[in-house]
Amino acid sequence: MHTLTKEVAQELTVSDVAPSREEIEQRIAQVAAGKWRRPVVVLGIDGAFVPTRPESARGRRPGQRACRRAWPRYRAKRPQWKGVWRDAKGFRFYLVDEGRIVHLLSWHQIQNEAELGEARQAGQRGGLIPEEQIRLCVLCDGASWIWKHVKILFPEARQVLDYYHCKEYLHKMAKAQYGVSQQAHEWVEATLTRLYVGKMGWVLGGLRRMQPTSKEAAKAIANCWEHLHEHRDRTHYRKFRRGGYPLGSGGIESSNKFICHTRLKHSGAWWYESNSNQMLALRCAKYNGTFDRVFARYQERLRAA
Repeated sequence: MHTLTKEVAQELTVSDVAPSREEIEQRIAQVAAGKWRRPVVVLGIDGAFVPTRPESARGRRPGQRACRRAWPRYRAKRPQWKGVWRDAKGFRFYLVDEGRIVHLLSWHQIQNEAELGEARQAGQRGGLIPEEQIRLCVLCDGASWIWKHVKILFPEARQVLDYYHCKEYLHKMAKAQYGVSQQAHEWVEATLTRLYVGKMGWVLGGLRRMQPTSKEAAKAIANCWEHLHEHRDRTHYRKFRRGGYPLGSGGIESSNKFICHTRLKHSGAWWYESNSNQMLALRCAKYNGTFDRVFARYQERLRAA
């Protein structure tokens, strides 16, 4: 299986597995039909941890016999290598159509942030997303490496901080300040309400006036203030909802699940990085609707050999 996967996925890039601009425009037109404003296309960027093994693990498995008929049989031993959970970073473009998601393009690989930025730039150079026909929204969590690329590639896009990531951040701060109590719950709910109606100034002012109950609480309050202040222009949730923009990053999270987790996270499965990236490329082609084209490319290569 891995041999065939390697041959089919050989040197696949985001341009090879992406739908054509015409196909993407067709999907956009179907969603835009009968509507008075341009549809919203969301770009989600995130990472998913996948199990990997080092290249030094290649070779005969512990306890494996050199010959099937050899005797005596060796008892399987624990592997000498140690598995590592690596971050498979990826992005997904999708349309939002009255509560449902219309998939456009995904690309996931075990890669660093620079390589992800290069893949995103390759897609942008190809002109796959017709930005003049849509309203582009970038929806992510608070990771600084994500927003660094967004500022460079899509400076005009609507930027939204994931509402539920923000909620999780506030819960951690409230626990440090108030412990596990009703007061902590009430503070979080009140703060989320202020954020939802666009009162970020009230929230930041309240954090400045808050008297910490411990050193841990003081650090949590300072971190929360810095985090919200940094993303203050990405938290106008009431305005975003009126514009038809989503608030949660469920689109990219579901992409992580059905592209990465479903195939790579199996009991006892530890992948070599090259094998996992080849499998991820093929799964992206499947969900992008380009797998037949990728396989035809492989068949043409066989005929030419």
